[in-house]
Order: sequence, then C-alpha cells, then structure tokens
Amino acid sequence: MLLMTSVFLISCDPQDFQRVLDTVGSTVLSNADIARGLKEALNLGVGESVDFLSAKDGYYKSAYKILLPEEANVVIDKLKFIPGFKNLEEEVIKKLNQGAEDAAKKAGPIFISAIKKMTFDDVMGILMGEKNAATSYLHTNTYNPLYGEFKPVLVNSLNKFGALDLWSDAVNKYNSIPILADVNPDLADHVTSKALVGLFDLVEVKEKGIRSDINQRSSELLRRVFEKQDR
Repeated sequence: MLLMTSVFLISCDPQDFQRVLDTVGSTVLSNADIARGLKEALNLGVGESVDFLSAKDGYYKSAYKILLPEEANVVIDKLKFIPGFKNLEEEVIKKLNQGAEDAAKKAGPIFISAIKKMTFDDVMGILMGEKNAATSYLHTNTYNPLYGEFKPVLVNSLNKFGALDLWSDAVNKYNSIPILADVNPDLADHVTSKALVGLFDLVEVKEKGIRSDINQRSSELLRRVFEKQDR
C-alpha cells in the first residue's frame, strides 16, 4: 500500500500532488474553529474599517466624504454672496467630516460586543450565506445601539471642531433675511446616519475581500475556514 501511494505521488500532476499534501496535512474543522475563524474575519474587517475612517481625512478625502443634507443647499445658496460666508459650504463639510473621523473610533467596541454574542447557527448562516452576510448581520444587530451611542459622541466631536457653531451662525444669518422661510436641518442626525453608512459599507468591502481573495485571509485559521465557503 505504501509503495502504491509513493508511485501515485511521484507520477501525479504537481497541482494534484499539492492537493494531496494539503488534504493529508489538514485536520477537520471543529464548530469552535469555524466560529473563531468567522469572528476573526469580522474583527479584522471592523478593525481595518474603523482605523481607516478614524484617521485624518478618513472620511473627508475618501469615497465616504459626508456632504451637507439637500435641505441645507438653500442656506448655502443665499449666503455665499454675503461677506464672511463665501466658503461656508466647504468649511462646514470639512468640520463635519473631522467630527465623524474623531467619533469613528468609538464604533469598534459596539461591533465587537455584537460579534462576541454570535451563536454557531449565526456563524454557519453567515459563512455559507451571501457575500455580505456578515455585514448584514452586524447591521441588523448593531445599527440601533450604534446610532444611539454614536450620535452623542459625534455631537461632542462636531462641537470640538466648531461644526455646529459654524452652521448655527449660518442658519441664524439666513433666518434673519426677510421673507425667507426659516430652516434648521438637523446636522447631527444627518452626519450620524452618513457616518454609519460609510462604516458599514467599508466593512462590507472588507468582508467581500476576505471571501473572494485568498491573499486577504491573513491567518491559517481564516484560510481553512473560508475554504469551506469556497467549496
């Protein structure tokens, strides 16, 4: 039997030979291994996303740049010709994004808490599910608490960079113009929502990368767990 196996290994195609070696050297994945592997992937995606968006210009100079809400345009349009408000739009946008970057680092622990609570059924449903199944799970299980905890942190960050004061001055100036209807869009709500859209979107990008690109599976456990998905 040993002789036959040796002859087969010598004569087979190199790729087949490598697959045989991989099979011989591998061990069966336990439920705990699978759970740890998927949670590792989620932690990796969340960590990289938070690090990216919380860095300087993480929002402001990326595809996730937060713009003003549509209803704010009427204020910008009326004030941009008034001295002192010429660059109002870009100044406010920059400060909004600085606030979001400052607050983004607070999102990590909320995600991690949800990941720790995942059951094995959750894990298997995610692993064998759609390419964004993990992100969808996190969105369902963290969005409301994330919004609730993130908004006050974001408000503090917006105040830290003077974003809300700058916008308040602009709105007060606009509302002082005769005939015009008063306006006061809730910037804190808008920025919180947009900041979370960017965060979940980037987590989804990371998830799809790990699922589809072997090179993004940065540990042996990740490679073994996601081979199960590949099959």
